[in-house]
Amino acid sequence: MSEERSDQNALRERVKELTCLYGLAQLAAAPDTPLEEILPGVVELLPPAWQYPEIAAGRIILDGRLYVTANFKEGGCAQSADIVVDGRRRGGVEVVYLEERPAMDEGPFLKEERSLITAVARQIGLLVERRQADRDKARLREQLRHADRLATIGQLAAGVAHELNEPLANILGFAQLLQKQPDLAEQVAEDLGKIVRASLHGREIIKKLMLFARAAPARTTQVQLNAVVEQSMDFLESRCAKNGVDLIRRLSPRLPAVTADPSQLQQVLVNLVVNSIHAMPDGGTLTITTRAAGNHLVLEIEDTGMGMSEQVLKQIFIPFFTTKDIHEGTGLGLPVVHGIVTSHGGRINVQSVSGRGSRFEILLPAAAPEKDKENHTNDVSG
Repeated sequence: MSEERSDQNALRERVKELTCLYGLAQLAAAPDTPLEEILPGVVELLPPAWQYPEIAAGRIILDGRLYVTANFKEGGCAQSADIVVDGRRRGGVEVVYLEERPAMDEGPFLKEERSLITAVARQIGLLVERRQADRDKARLREQLRHADRLATIGQLAAGVAHELNEPLANILGFAQLLQKQPDLAEQVAEDLGKIVRASLHGREIIKKLMLFARAAPARTTQVQLNAVVEQSMDFLESRCAKNGVDLIRRLSPRLPAVTADPSQLQQVLVNLVVNSIHAMPDGGTLTITTRAAGNHLVLEIEDTGMGMSEQVLKQIFIPFFTTKDIHEGTGLGLPVVHGIVTSHGGRINVQSVSGRGSRFEILLPAAAPEKDKENHTNDVSG
């Protein structure tokens, strides 16, 4: 009779364990449900699966966040297992008894309960890994779609720029010739001025399109980054002062050179500085920093302006996306900056907080010292 009762108890415990794992599988089966909503349900499955559910309480810790049953208390007899994701401990699963119970296989716990809590922790770890893999796949798909859009827009931009360049040059040339005619009526002179300004604006847009499409070849040379900053700021300082923007330079001395097109680097800096000025309509502080970081040179442009929301931040390098009025921006400034930097083998990191400002960090590979180049050449030829 006692053997039969023991078998019944073992069967009952096994049913509870399977019920717990089945419940966990059911909760994890909803792919769109956030982990923050799944784990509170998982922790409630723990106490009923243990031998003394009336005095059992559960806790799950994942990345510092707690999910506990209502009756959970620290102390007492506890059984736990680590949650491991990609070989790194990210938290744990714990079941405690709120009162003392007779000793079993592991304190007051059964060996089957050790297997169960380990299985629960392992399933949570696998669930986290799957969610991360899904996010990585979604991000990769979006990057591929973005790259495809950029390639298509680049081809279109190059074609449009080529077709518009010649007629626009004719319009500008004839308008400027007419301006030289003597005794022009005041209204005619004013209208010609508008045509010239509109043509020049169109020419700048075409230049940006050509840069974005990389149809304009870069003319690279050894460039001193600090010199580019100083030359660019020579004609931007007055604009900063006019708009109540305090300009701070933090240029690290004796930086190595970069192999770059100086005019394109200047365009990068001017575009970012002008954007920062626009972001500070009531004035503020603009800080330009250069420094070395390993094999890279870093150019930082930081402002105390309006900043950007997370939604805007995701779209700033998409061509023709702009938050400015139709007459104030083309939506090509930052895509051109991105295109120039990446074509130079660099990258851009952007941080922004709405209402507090933005920081653009550009990393460019440092040029190899001339002495190293000579040594390398001698080694190869020898």
